[in-house]
Amino acid sequence: MLRKYSNHRTLEDNIKLGALTAFSAGMVNVASVTVFFAFTSNITGYYAVFAQELSKANWYQGAVVLLWILLFFLGSFLSNFVIIQGQGRWSRYISHAIPVMLEFISILFVGLYLDFFYTNSLQETEFLVAALLFAMGLQNGLTASISNSVVKTTHLTGLTTDLAILVSMFSKRENRQNKALVDKFHLLLTIMFSYVLGGIAGGIGYIFLENGTFYLTCAILLVIALYDYYKLTRIKHLFHLRRNKEEDSPA
Repeated sequence: MLRKYSNHRTLEDNIKLGALTAFSAGMVNVASVTVFFAFTSNITGYYAVFAQELSKANWYQGAVVLLWILLFFLGSFLSNFVIIQGQGRWSRYISHAIPVMLEFISILFVGLYLDFFYTNSLQETEFLVAALLFAMGLQNGLTASISNSVVKTTHLTGLTTDLAILVSMFSKRENRQNKALVDKFHLLLTIMFSYVLGGIAGGIGYIFLENGTFYLTCAILLVIALYDYYKLTRIKHLFHLRRNKEEDSPA
């Protein structure tokens, strides 16, 4: 999921990454709506809220919403910054795993704070929502960067638009036989269903686990980060076994 970059990625790579990240984004969004009454997986609506607060001269509220937007921006910026600055310095897998681990730390922080420190004050809520928007910015920046903007998982407005356009294109027979279009349709459909399933899991999870829902999301992010580490380790192990076998075999 994280080893390959841009056009070197396969449809399978993008579907795995899109499904798991969209699932975790859906969980975070529903959990944050439940706890904070605030969406955290996208910022489209916050631009409107920001403009509304300014029009009412509510400067403090406007500043808070602007901070949320900037933190989502910062998360996306940081993901791509790490990826492009890491080229030639460390492995591609490390560059791609760093944003996932930063997202993991942000969401884990929210879960721990809720469990041990939260007093339900407005300032705490604003701060924790900011942390989750930063995490979602990291995720969206990562998936978009490494997939050449094919995979975007934290908001569904663009995805739903693209899906509708594809469905309309399939009204022509030749497009239904176009592999690139069909593959894109499968990818977008997978992301959409994964996001919804993640949201359902987040809603049900909060009933039984409460703040533990954020820890469950962290577990999914660990799977994403460590999946390729396991595969790389496995490949190295098989390579060494093969080389030792060749060295031990008689000439």
